[in-house]
Amino acid sequence: MQYAIIAAGEGSRLLQEGVTTPKPFVRVCGECLIDRLIRIFRAAGAERVNVVCRPESECLMLERLQAGVPLTYIVRTPPSSMHSLYELVPLLSDGDSFVLTTVDTVFKDREFLDFVKAFEHMLARKEGDGLMGVTDYIDDEKPLYVKTDEQLYIQSFADCDATPLYVSGGVYGLTPKSLLTLQGCIDRGERRMRNFQRALLSDGHKLKAWPFSKVIDVDHAADIVKAEALLKE
Repeated sequence: MQYAIIAAGEGSRLLQEGVTTPKPFVRVCGECLIDRLIRIFRAAGAERVNVVCRPESECLMLERLQAGVPLTYIVRTPPSSMHSLYELVPLLSDGDSFVLTTVDTVFKDREFLDFVKAFEHMLARKEGDGLMGVTDYIDDEKPLYVKTDEQLYIQSFADCDATPLYVSGGVYGLTPKSLLTLQGCIDRGERRMRNFQRALLSDGHKLKAWPFSKVIDVDHAADIVKAEALLKE
């Protein structure tokens, strides 16, 4: 299993609110977002973590690499999170399934470890092509709603829903064939991660939802407080 982090967003909303630290190094409960994810990934069994980051983060990434943190990073300024994933393809194309998150995603450690176990179980039993982290805690400005059947297999992704149950949590467990769908999205000029998720369904991928209790996206200064409250629950 491979592990990857999308950490190449601009963090413009945080910057507008006075948070000048590059988003991967914003601290929640005293720990940088990127360091927290790497720690949790290693607890899940990751031998190395692949990261795509912006130029302003390279120096701090290099410090971690020199300190022995098992990571591989590439420096890019992609226009979207979907393009960030595409930049990671050379590091993910060795035939292994992979777990991916965005760097600003905060969840409970134990729940992520359970997510990874569930994904490994799915792969071993050949029960699907992907496990998508979702939550019924809706706090995002533009959430992606996830409709499922009773067995939690995903039926659709929608920008709006009158009776939402889940929204996407920014945590993805995917098989190598998902990269073929990603290439199709790039070739068509798609620009958003949610369009990639929709394309997975259109291409016949069998995706299942895995509910987290809460997922906080650290997009605003106030989200740092919310994330710290979640981790102290």
